[in-house]
Amino acid sequence: MDRGTKEKVISVLHEKVQNAKLIVLANYSGLSVEEITTLRNALRKSDTELRVIKNTLFEIALKGTDAAALESYLNGPLAIALNNGDVVEPAKALVEFAKKNAKLEVVAGTLEGKVLTEEQIRALAELPSRDVLLAKLLSVMVGVQTSLVTVLSAVPRGFVQVLDGYRVKKENNN
Repeated sequence: MDRGTKEKVISVLHEKVQNAKLIVLANYSGLSVEEITTLRNALRKSDTELRVIKNTLFEIALKGTDAAALESYLNGPLAIALNNGDVVEPAKALVEFAKKNAKLEVVAGTLEGKVLTEEQIRALAELPSRDVLLAKLLSVMVGVQTSLVTVLSAVPRGFVQVLDGYRVKKENNN
């Protein structure tokens, strides 16, 4: 790769790193091309890009970003997963793939500038997705409103039941 191409790669990567919410470094040593392609396809579903770049180029691209702390983890062959959307889905995809393939080892990552260890990435993967969390929040909000309506309608409902009972009693006496 000539110098001009390297500079372009670094500038594009620098921009992607600045915009990424989640960055995960994984050691892919020993994976076949088919396995890496399978992982890439799984990550694409969660709008995540998996790239294999020389560590020296990635180190230069990290400078001046929130993810600069990842420099200490740049040892050996690493794949870099960059995500801009929901951060749980790519973590789940990487952890699931690592469970099925012992050759893939999640090394470290960053979540909006905070460095994550392998254990923290695994914990992130266990969280429910954003859509599930929003659905749970919505059900709680609807449940509160339903309870409020039930409580508020209890007095008028009781009054109507008393009137209906009085009407039935009057009809039976006639």
